[in-house]
Amino acid sequence: MQAQLRRTKIIATLGPATDAPGALKRLLAEGVDVVRLNLSHGTHEDHRARADAVRAAAAELGNEVGVLADLQGPKIRVERFAAGPVHLDPGQDFLLDCRIDAPPGDASRVGVSYHDLWRDVRPGDVLLLDDGLISLEVIDVLEQAVRCRVLAGGRLSDRKGINRLGGGLTVAALSDKDRADIRLAASIGADFLAVSFVKTADDVEQARALLREAGGDAALVAKIERAEAIENLSAIVEVSDAVMVARGDLGVEIGDAELPGLQKKIIREALLHKRVVITATQMMQSMVESPIPTRAEVLDVANAVIDGTDAVMLSQETAAGRHPDKAVAAMRRVCLGAERQFEPKEDLSPGTHGLDRTDQAIALAAMFLANQIGVRALIALTESGGTAQWLSRYRSTVPIYALSRNPAARRRMLLYRDVHPVEFDARGVGPTQAAREAVLHLFRLGHLAVDDRVILTTGDHTGQLGGTNTLKLLKVGESGVAEGLGDL
Repeated sequence: MQAQLRRTKIIATLGPATDAPGALKRLLAEGVDVVRLNLSHGTHEDHRARADAVRAAAAELGNEVGVLADLQGPKIRVERFAAGPVHLDPGQDFLLDCRIDAPPGDASRVGVSYHDLWRDVRPGDVLLLDDGLISLEVIDVLEQAVRCRVLAGGRLSDRKGINRLGGGLTVAALSDKDRADIRLAASIGADFLAVSFVKTADDVEQARALLREAGGDAALVAKIERAEAIENLSAIVEVSDAVMVARGDLGVEIGDAELPGLQKKIIREALLHKRVVITATQMMQSMVESPIPTRAEVLDVANAVIDGTDAVMLSQETAAGRHPDKAVAAMRRVCLGAERQFEPKEDLSPGTHGLDRTDQAIALAAMFLANQIGVRALIALTESGGTAQWLSRYRSTVPIYALSRNPAARRRMLLYRDVHPVEFDARGVGPTQAAREAVLHLFRLGHLAVDDRVILTTGDHTGQLGGTNTLKLLKVGESGVAEGLGDL
């Protein structure tokens, strides 16, 4: 009996904890599909070295792995303190110094990275520091300074983030550092580029234009972490290749009570627009120290899987945690457990789906047929991965094997839920022979068995972009040879 295939993809963030000898191979062996380079930390040399190392480790294991470069974005932060972390007490005054030449901070004041902060806030506003652990009420707005009173105190250290409750800070979408990091992402051949603190669709389009200008071809991931992004959600999703529910800063801006409902709304919106969706931030935060997750974390991950997320992401758990490989293993187990409870309720009637392209229509027909007659697998012969993407948008329990000769396309498909990319070159043979060889290839890899029924999608001219126009129902015969070939 075949082991259960995991349908939900796992993203793991690289960092000091994964730099140790052998750590990357252990991480990938546990089931990582895509690695994240957090460009908020480290140098360009660090990120180049990690990208090279993870590809080398994947090659040794015979795996493919995608690389996601995550821009820092215009996150507003406090600057550095003269003598290390300070402790703020409730009720005390604290000044945010907006001058470019603000001196190092102390227990009464600190500089900020956003020098126009004083123009954006009003008395009564609540500012949240360090992901909401510390809160300040704005008492007075001065020339190039904001005087606050501490509402909830605690330890404050260098470079911690600042948000305003409810959002509304007007900092630009891409910083000078982001522009340099976009060029880095292009030069290392990143498969995905995540744009932080997106507020409008134009922010995504601007990042895409800069990436293409630099020679990069990565898919664009819009991180939803600003209150303003919720107001423009549909337009942002429409122009993105994927969206990320970045729950850290989003939860700070909108409040924890609103976050669960908004997570579900973002996932629904992404699926409605046929886009990939990633759920991220503190999914197994306790595993930074602990070798096992809490029950609440298990339920959190499972809930995202059942809601239909394509991927779940580990951040500090793998980048700086004590048990990075165990965190991935725990994530994998929880995903598999949740998927066993998954009951697809997809409405596959044509009237409920906009069909603008032939490959979309073929994907819908394939999924409808698979759910009606019962098949072991869906097989997509695809050049760019487009057909596999459309197949993955229709939720089902049938695994999708996407056969492509294009390494970049296969790596991009690593984020598609239900899709399992397989290297396969169909050039030089006709559609019928390509179908036979595809079934035989999967049989030899152990994915298919004799008497399995499969549905295969292909085009009249194999190896061409956007050419999928044919459905075939096949049965695996003796020695893996496909039988009953016929177009549907």
